[in-house]
Amino acid sequence: MLIKLFLAFTLIPVAEIYLLITIGGYIGAMNTVLLVILTGFSGAYLARLQGMQTMFRIREALQNSVMPSGELIDAFLIFVAGIVLLTPGFITDIAGILLLLPFVRSHIRSLIMNRLNQWIRNRHIEFRQYP
Repeated sequence: MLIKLFLAFTLIPVAEIYLLITIGGYIGAMNTVLLVILTGFSGAYLARLQGMQTMFRIREALQNSVMPSGELIDAFLIFVAGIVLLTPGFITDIAGILLLLPFVRSHIRSLIMNRLNQWIRNRHIEFRQYP
């Protein structure tokens, strides 16, 4: 786990810097900065819209006495997309935009739910109800 975190926090920024310099060489430094700012603002706006829609779906499910497990995972993924989109760079912007696409998010949601179910079956995780 430590190696994965180390690689994530060193390789991704190095790749982002390389890509920013390369794109800046083609379209100019100021255009590159403006493009990064534009993607950050537009991504944050889209994440906010989708987050609000997800929160309404969560409230509706709770009012109908249904556990909103899929909606909660969607909310988490939208939150991660918003954070990633606010991080300057093109690789993180692409990852954030992909997380905001409903069909990509539903695929990732099913992977997360399958992993959680596997952990529950293998007793790596358990849920308790406290009074």
